[in-house]
Amino acid sequence: MSTERVNPPELSPPTGFSHAVVAAGSRVVFLAGQTALDGAGKVTGATLPEQFETALGNLLTALRAAGGTPADLARVTVYATDVAEYRAQAGRLGRIWRELAGRDYPAMAVVQVVRLWDERAQVELDGFAVLP
Repeated sequence: MSTERVNPPELSPPTGFSHAVVAAGSRVVFLAGQTALDGAGKVTGATLPEQFETALGNLLTALRAAGGTPADLARVTVYATDVAEYRAQAGRLGRIWRELAGRDYPAMAVVQVVRLWDERAQVELDGFAVLP
């Protein structure tokens, strides 16, 4: 697989995302929304950063099980129940992302939602990857 991150100079400089990702490969992996569920199906973590770390870890676990790596991610959507809190924690969330997924940022969006499937969940991530 090859990916090219495209960040036109006419747009605001991206921080923690890419404006566009051009991906060429032979397999596309669609990743279901992941929250901070543990192996028993219980939401873990009381804070947004704690839940974000677990949700991202779950997303990456699914991706690796399908044969991919974080660098293969082409698109990720983050659903947050409190975007103001997400923005306030952006520095910490960015560090968590870099620790778990590196610096090859996919195209991303953060969307505020009223609630998620599990009422205790504060954040959910889904996306897709393009594999060789």
